[in-house]
Amino acid sequence: MHLITKRILSLLFLLGALLPAQAQRDHTASQIQLALRKLNTLGTVLYLAAHPDDENTRLISYMVNEKNLRTGYLSLTRGDGGQNLIGTEKGALMGLLRTNELMEARKIDGGEQFFTRAVDYGYSKNPEEAFTKWDRNQVLADVVWTIRKFRPDVIVTRFPPNARAGHGHHTASAILAEEAFDLAADSKAFPEQLAFVQTWQTKRLFFNNSSWWDKNLPEKAAKGGKFATLDVGIYNPLLGKSYSEVASESRSMHKSQGFGAGKQRGEKIEYLELVKGDPAKGHIFAGIDQRWNRIPGGAKIGKVIAKVLANFQPADPAASVSGLAKAHALIQKLPDGYWKKRKRKEIEDLILACAGLWLEATANQYSGVSGESANVTVTMVRRSKADCKIKQLNFQGLDSLTNLALPYNERIQIQTSIKIAHLPSPQADGDKVAFGYNRPMFNPHPYWLMAPFDGMYQVADQSMIGRPLNPPSIIIGFDLDIEGAKFRVNRPLMFKWTDRVKGELYRSFAVLPQVTANIAEKVYIFSSKVPQKIVVSLQAHTDNVEGNIFLNLPPSWQKAEPSKPFSLKRKDDQTTVSFRVSPPAGASKVGVSVSIGQHATEPSRSLVEIEYDHIQTQTLLPAARSTLVKLDVARKGKTIGYIVGAGDEVPQSLQQLGYEVKLLDEAALRNQDLSSFDAILAGIRAYNTQDYLKHVNAKLLEYVKNGGNYIVQYNTNRGLVTEDIGPYPFKLSRDRVTVEEAPVTFLAPKHPVLNSPNKITKADFSGWIQERGLYFPNEWDAQYTPILGWNDPGEDMTKGSLLVANYGKGAFIYTGISFFRELPAGVPGAYKLIANMISYGK
Repeated sequence: MHLITKRILSLLFLLGALLPAQAQRDHTASQIQLALRKLNTLGTVLYLAAHPDDENTRLISYMVNEKNLRTGYLSLTRGDGGQNLIGTEKGALMGLLRTNELMEARKIDGGEQFFTRAVDYGYSKNPEEAFTKWDRNQVLADVVWTIRKFRPDVIVTRFPPNARAGHGHHTASAILAEEAFDLAADSKAFPEQLAFVQTWQTKRLFFNNSSWWDKNLPEKAAKGGKFATLDVGIYNPLLGKSYSEVASESRSMHKSQGFGAGKQRGEKIEYLELVKGDPAKGHIFAGIDQRWNRIPGGAKIGKVIAKVLANFQPADPAASVSGLAKAHALIQKLPDGYWKKRKRKEIEDLILACAGLWLEATANQYSGVSGESANVTVTMVRRSKADCKIKQLNFQGLDSLTNLALPYNERIQIQTSIKIAHLPSPQADGDKVAFGYNRPMFNPHPYWLMAPFDGMYQVADQSMIGRPLNPPSIIIGFDLDIEGAKFRVNRPLMFKWTDRVKGELYRSFAVLPQVTANIAEKVYIFSSKVPQKIVVSLQAHTDNVEGNIFLNLPPSWQKAEPSKPFSLKRKDDQTTVSFRVSPPAGASKVGVSVSIGQHATEPSRSLVEIEYDHIQTQTLLPAARSTLVKLDVARKGKTIGYIVGAGDEVPQSLQQLGYEVKLLDEAALRNQDLSSFDAILAGIRAYNTQDYLKHVNAKLLEYVKNGGNYIVQYNTNRGLVTEDIGPYPFKLSRDRVTVEEAPVTFLAPKHPVLNSPNKITKADFSGWIQERGLYFPNEWDAQYTPILGWNDPGEDMTKGSLLVANYGKGAFIYTGISFFRELPAGVPGAYKLIANMISYGK
């Protein structure tokens, strides 16, 4: 190993650059051969639907790896409103988790990922509601933008533009696709986009029909006409898998949705129904030249690449480098345009892969702050006999290390110290757009969450719209000469470490504020005039941080002291600061924030990380805020057992009400005497996720029979570990009420659940978020008393959201009400209602 040490005291690293940069991935010879086929194909397909996991991964994999096409998936939303089977993330955090699951899926099937600015607010029963919640014109503009930028030959929608789609967002995606198909070619539509992209006319729009919707579809498709069929289940020997198998692996990345998929082998027919565009005679790409002939000067390039492909040696990919270098030179001579930019990127990636060149830049820590230095190691290894030179290393402020010839299979490392600083917004490489995200903020926080939002994310920078994730915080440019092919490769600065169990791991280098402040609870419930402590955890991200922290409250709430001093000596040191807060006499719900420094105009930033094995660690820096709620709520009982299901924050909310909450696992439920609990609650989807419940449910019902109170929160109607959940039968359905303002009807107004110890009124159902509830029972035994009724507009009333049954000396309660959303959001009425449910029978 050769080690070169350079001391660069004040390099200005670019924060948030839009220059293409990605962590390196190794490529097998078969993957290189597939990429060569793609290099010699000039065609694009865009799949379009509404959510993460809506996409047809079989079709995407087929288009990428069989047809060798650039293939993208445009999801209208990031899936923010979905349920979470693996953790407690909801809302924006859920959207970030599902965005990264999509990115991992695309790594497997080979597609690319895009989004609009629409927020997934939960299940929608019709597109009219979606277009009311969203800014219809903005979402349409984003679809048009993606089409103009991606320039697909063919667009395929997952859903039909009518009620058969089964979800208002699904239907909306098809409606918008049809409109955008025409508008993308119209220079009068969204003309502001034309400063960055050109109009584009897609050749055809297809609907990915299915016999799930139309049982007669195979017979209709056999007659031809507007239908085309594709067997996407065929085997690819270069992959060693069929496209259905690849699709199963890709779909299994949607772990938060519980979409792990078994591998399918054999024929799998997909039906594509022409919706708009020229008739498809013979196949869906009829009349579309997808060879190099489609662009002026391209024919010669195609011949060179075809020769490289014909002579490709799997045992020696480096033998292809010289031919690729010739093709690269020809591509460089093309006039600037879409295909030049795209194919230049593809061929440069291929040259790197064939040359076996490893390039990476790693920091000795995972984060730094603006103005401080970080130690960086640049590693370069030439693992083939191809001639490779590093012409320059570019640190976005200074160039260094010129004309270094890399020896064969020796690890060359350069160690340097860099100073991190903000720079003016740069021009994006090849995009002809200015990048305005580089503001006095910190890069890890997702760009679409920078501004407050409701139905639409607020993204002012046109160039960022549609991008799945932030660009890297810091990049290092390698100016290369590989057998005459000269180009730059950008690598993101990463942090690399070795876990004793998981092995080598990477995460993106994060630029953080000097100190972050996390308020301990999302919601503080004040059920009396008694003051409470608001606890704030402070963490330093550099050495020697000190100052004063201020708690920002409205005048009606009182704090014992305006600020508290703090001092943190070393990076990663933590301390806690508490403020004594007194509520007003009357009911109140307010926001609270903390700020560092007396003259701070904005709240400080919290540090939030999303960590799962199947995605890269995500770092967020949301504003340091919480919610304070003063309400008059009485409760009976003291100790609660809580069975964790798919994951929720209800236990913390119950602790805010003053309950002692003990989490119950399988061992506790099997071995512990349950009579000490005043109530036991099952978390959301517990009967979908905890297989052991089918073995201990009899004990739980015996607990009820002996005087206990067992409350089961929502489960889905599919995948139950047992259908015998309660002491009497009931049947779960897909019934739900999605309009959070839906009027409530008291079906049993004198029932204790609505009267004791708190009087529940219709006012308690104001201020709810996202929905009333989901997966309500629609059939139940006469022993159950339905308590509440409500419905979405134009639908019959649902009555199964809250069922109460007496059993022996105790009670069993089933509820599909979305307490897992309402309680963490600090909805006062939800707290009163669940307190009554826990208190029932006491």
